[in-house]
Amino acid sequence: MLGSPIAHSKSPAIHRAAYARLGLPWRYDAVEVDEAGLGAFLDGLDGEWRGFSLTMPLKRDVVRRLATRSSLVDLVGGANTVRIDDDGLHGINTDVHGIVAALRGGGVTAVERVIVLGSGATAASVLAAIAELGARQVRIAARTPRNAAPLERIAATLGLAIEIEPLTRVVAGDADLVVSTLPGGTAAPEAPARLRASAALFDVAYDPWPSALATAWAEAGGRVVPGIEMLLHQAIGQIRFFRSGDESAPLPDEPGLLAAMRASIGVAAPSA
Repeated sequence: MLGSPIAHSKSPAIHRAAYARLGLPWRYDAVEVDEAGLGAFLDGLDGEWRGFSLTMPLKRDVVRRLATRSSLVDLVGGANTVRIDDDGLHGINTDVHGIVAALRGGGVTAVERVIVLGSGATAASVLAAIAELGARQVRIAARTPRNAAPLERIAATLGLAIEIEPLTRVVAGDADLVVSTLPGGTAAPEAPARLRASAALFDVAYDPWPSALATAWAEAGGRVVPGIEMLLHQAIGQIRFFRSGDESAPLPDEPGLLAAMRASIGVAAPSA
């Protein structure tokens, strides 16, 4: 797992538990790599490597180094998973699958109107995920609205009507789902109790948990889908890709595998 900062990541525990259950003699570690150091790191890889995962901002930076990439990488502009083969680096994006699976597992199976807090790479993956769940309208609440312009292209490709506004204005409006892509610990504007009670919240941050936003949502009686669910489900896609080169090829006993991954970080299965 490459990124900076990276010490807080739960991915190593999750992947190690999965490899042990699958009988794979692989290691998976968190490696501190920032934007300036990515090139040198990639140039130093040898034949012992099968692949790696990436956090932001490396998801975007790695794209230009890929020999091949999935259409989803092209759509959202970032790869979070890279497999190393003899002919080079091959990148995919499993975040979208992770978001869809997390939402469905939390009882959110269809949406029409969505509010997204934040405008970075994760927000781009959220757009692809909510389109898969039937969304038609999305409002992006961004700390710097001009930086959200790339999301307009993605929304147009997906057939989503999009509005972009300052993050401070998210207190108004109706939605079936609110998704926070803000980093853990970032203060989010307060949403009215009516919205918190009627719309589900998916907060992709998992450290610290519960976030202040998730706590406020639960206090209003709203449904909360925790971000750790995305981490678990996107890891399934990564392990498939590392193992076979095909992110759609199921692993042996995936329910049991997911249970072992949950146990490795002390997370219970959600109740839909």
